[in-house]
Amino acid sequence: MKKIYYLKTCDTCRRILKSIPTEGFILQDIKTEPITVKQLEEMHNLAKSYEALFSRKSKKYAAMNLKNETLAEKDYKQLILEEYTFLKRPVIIIDDKIFIGSDKKTLELLQENF
Repeated sequence: MKKIYYLKTCDTCRRILKSIPTEGFILQDIKTEPITVKQLEEMHNLAKSYEALFSRKSKKYAAMNLKNETLAEKDYKQLILEEYTFLKRPVIIIDDKIFIGSDKKTLELLQENF
């Protein structure tokens, strides 16, 4: 499977998508087509953690005062399903590999797979 979960309005996502060949990928804008429980569980199976898929950069993270909460894996899962901005973006799946977010190391590893 080749799939990219992204936000069409996110400059970082757009920049990354321009830097890689997306032909043959299924692109899913998570704002207009929310992720399903099954999709999130598939990401979790590859990432081995809901926390790894969770974005602390979301404006709602601060607004909900979550930095002062102790969150468990089930909390991360529920928050991602309830609010699309909690998914760290982009999430790129290439067969059995998952690339989460936009940090330099992740992008370097991603480029090695093209």
